[in-house]
Amino acid sequence: MTPTVAPAPPADTARAAGPPRRRARSFNTATPAQLALRYLLLVLVLLLVVGPFLWQLSTSLKGPDEDIYTSTPRFFPEDLTFANYAKVADTIPVWTYAANSLIVAAIAIFGNVVGCTLAGYALAKLRFRGARLLLGLFLATLVLPGEATVVSQYVTVRGLGLADTLAGVALPGALAMLNVLLMRTAFAAVPPELDQAALVDGANVWQRLWHVGLPNVRGMLSVIVIFTFIGAWDDFLWPLIVLNDPQKYTLTVGLQYLNGTFTANPRLIAAGTMIAFLPIVLVFAVCQRFFFRGVEEGAVKG
Repeated sequence: MTPTVAPAPPADTARAAGPPRRRARSFNTATPAQLALRYLLLVLVLLLVVGPFLWQLSTSLKGPDEDIYTSTPRFFPEDLTFANYAKVADTIPVWTYAANSLIVAAIAIFGNVVGCTLAGYALAKLRFRGARLLLGLFLATLVLPGEATVVSQYVTVRGLGLADTLAGVALPGALAMLNVLLMRTAFAAVPPELDQAALVDGANVWQRLWHVGLPNVRGMLSVIVIFTFIGAWDDFLWPLIVLNDPQKYTLTVGLQYLNGTFTANPRLIAAGTMIAFLPIVLVFAVCQRFFFRGVEEGAVKG
């Protein structure tokens, strides 16, 4: 029995179908004009973001005889000097303020890493009554602005006897609800088969957290460390409310507290700004490496 062959479509039908459509140009395959526009926009954003920082750095390195208010701004210092940084350290206890900021940041980082990890793992992997209610409460706290809870936070800190202490400054930021939700999302992305296999092998909750969960969320932990350090280091309003002793001021409060002394010499203000900015750059540079390593590895260790 010979197989039947389908008849070819008529010529007019093929002609009506027209030529084959071209594939839509993807975002990665752009024309030279589009690439030039993209790079132009990137350079513009780079100037807007990095430009003020570079100008502050240039101002902090200018000598006392150099006019910084000239009608034609000069970016490169004519009389390069580091004396402004020494004057800042001689005028205010900048290193004491920096140490206070480091203590506050360390307490906040420790609280967020430990507390948010435990809370995020419990919400993502453990089944208990009221889990959805707790998750809804965490989400509800994100709606409130920080200024709305300043009074209640201060009353709580004062009731605990932590007013005018560095522990009182670090306590409200020691457990951020946003970080809890980030850790819950990171733990929820871990395949449940890994937990089930560890459970079959006899692993308890702590062993599953340590050997299965944490190796897969190191990238998110690095993100939490970076943002917690930046938030605690740059915080100005809350330390200003809690602290009364000038020797316990954090760096941001100390620099602003003596801002009136430096009004006639913005070079010292720029130098103090650079001193406060350098630790953020160092922490970000170190944790960024661990962040990408944690994302690339993503394997279970132990």
